[in-house]
Amino acid sequence: MPEPQESFALPALGDRASRTLTFTPELVERFADLVGDHNPLHLDQDFAAQTQFGRTIVHGMFVAGLFSALVGEELPGVGAIYLGQTLRFVAPVYVGDTVTATAEVTAVRQERRIITLRTECVRADGVLVITGEATVKVM
Repeated sequence: MPEPQESFALPALGDRASRTLTFTPELVERFADLVGDHNPLHLDQDFAAQTQFGRTIVHGMFVAGLFSALVGEELPGVGAIYLGQTLRFVAPVYVGDTVTATAEVTAVRQERRIITLRTECVRADGVLVITGEATVKVM
């Protein structure tokens, strides 16, 4: 008979976690290869120079992936189950930019062991690039 699983403590309102990453050209290329999105806006300097951005930008979903790392490793952490995530992309992340993703607990439903997180990504220059909300089940 399997052993009962350990129950993890629920985080409290206001608990926060952050993670920072610099989006190097090599990482952007690896992401493009992994997901199969080779849009030249992300990979080709000459092409991107002709767009409204003027240079290559990072895939929005790559940047948003930082939220997954926060949820699965830090808040609430190991064993967390993502139930949903909204995203609003408000500014570009350029190849070479450093971004900090932050998650903050805004609601806790004790009886269902579900938390709601406010999620944001901010470039090193202080510009908000992604905002959203995550719903997560805690083991």
